[in-house]
Amino acid sequence: MKIACHIQSAEVYELVHSVLLRAGFDVQRFASETALLRGVRRDDVDLVLIDLASEPDADNSLLSWLNMRTGDATPVMILSPMRSAALAALVLNAGADEFVPRPVEAVELLARTNALLRRSGNAPQRRSIEYAGYNLERDSGRLQFLGQQIELTPREFSMAWLFFSSPGVYISRSTIGAVIWSTDSEVAGRTIEQHVYKLRKKLQVGDKRVVMIRTAYTQGYRLELCTPE
Repeated sequence: MKIACHIQSAEVYELVHSVLLRAGFDVQRFASETALLRGVRRDDVDLVLIDLASEPDADNSLLSWLNMRTGDATPVMILSPMRSAALAALVLNAGADEFVPRPVEAVELLARTNALLRRSGNAPQRRSIEYAGYNLERDSGRLQFLGQQIELTPREFSMAWLFFSSPGVYISRSTIGAVIWSTDSEVAGRTIEQHVYKLRKKLQVGDKRVVMIRTAYTQGYRLELCTPE
């Protein structure tokens, strides 16, 4: 699936690009607003992603374009470092479909992207993940390593799906708590630690450890490939 984006900051673009690329998206970056609007008119894209790094003027070309998109079903997501209710209302009323303040966690950005595509009817729901010999099947809640079944509880599988969806990306305790337990990290903190501990042990097949879940006190947890010894 193709995503057209206009992100001026190299750092922000690298984050967005790496997250979407790992999820299988084709990301095309445009250097200017004008180039983006021309590219979107010229080629079919599945989503438009724009980063607003500063408050837009009243005659901003992107706002004008959003206001003129009558009949265009391509979803538009706006990122911005400005956590402003007024700005969110401005771009949403102009025609954007989603407003995401940043910084935003990689797992949340991917989830919001997929949700927006689903709402627009452009994306099938991901049903399986294959990574480093592991295979996760969402419908059956099954995890296998090279065909060998690994028994997980429903919550352990949900946690595994979260990690394997974004390998190499730290996922905060608050995100894990909200996604799996529908509560915050303070309430679910010890429970999260216990589930991570159990999942670590189950991901190790015999004496072979292919992946590991690394903990960083301030950042949360992430799935990493182990270096061959």
